[in-house]
Amino acid sequence: MTQLDGRVAVVTGAGRGIGRATAVLLAATGVDVACVARTASELAAAAAEVRAAGARALEIAVDLGATGATDVITDRVLAELGPVDILINNAAVVEPAGPTVTAGPGTWATAFAVNVDAPVRLALALLPSMLERRWGRIVNVSSGIVDRPGAMVGLNAYAATKAALEAHTLNLAAELAGSGVTANVYRPGSVDTAMQEWFRSQPPDEIGAALHHHFQSSYEQGALITAEHSARSLVAQIGSTATGEIWTVTDD
Repeated sequence: MTQLDGRVAVVTGAGRGIGRATAVLLAATGVDVACVARTASELAAAAAEVRAAGARALEIAVDLGATGATDVITDRVLAELGPVDILINNAAVVEPAGPTVTAGPGTWATAFAVNVDAPVRLALALLPSMLERRWGRIVNVSSGIVDRPGAMVGLNAYAATKAALEAHTLNLAAELAGSGVTANVYRPGSVDTAMQEWFRSQPPDEIGAALHHHFQSSYEQGALITAEHSARSLVAQIGSTATGEIWTVTDD
């Protein structure tokens, strides 16, 4: 991991869960981290952990679905931390959840804005500098739902956005081959996060009994891993020259 020392990373969804754990682990390898999320209080806590691990931290509270969010992020990171070497697109929304026919077009648009458009916009903004320096790492966090999109009925928008994100990533990797910049997908496994808790708290008649049962039973059976476990699998692979791959969580 010595090749990561002194690098600069942007981690979205860094306020909690996998994003926060990833930011802290990167910091422990010597990477300065721009933590991006919507909730300022969570960002402050995440940034404090990054600093405690020995790295510089930058807190950027922004809604990735908002117009101009990419400019806010890139301008501040460049000014305060320097050129970005690593981009971890982890932030995502799971709504709309439930029958597709009841989902409004606005929630679908938001899902694509956060889960697909924001990662693409950030990549477009940061790629020129990575290519100029001939070193960069782009990791887009996806989901195992892409392998079996019909397995969790009621997550149509989430399945569609993650499939689109993976297609973008693998095509981008092919385009960047030999440039020193890599692009990979990471499927983090079933992680005990706020998203899982949210599903368990929803009325079964609103999101669908089968979907609610899936998340409730995973929790009760102890099938969930920690965010730190998943983040370790991700960070362990960032320094490699592998590109165009779909990474999955590994055992500790």
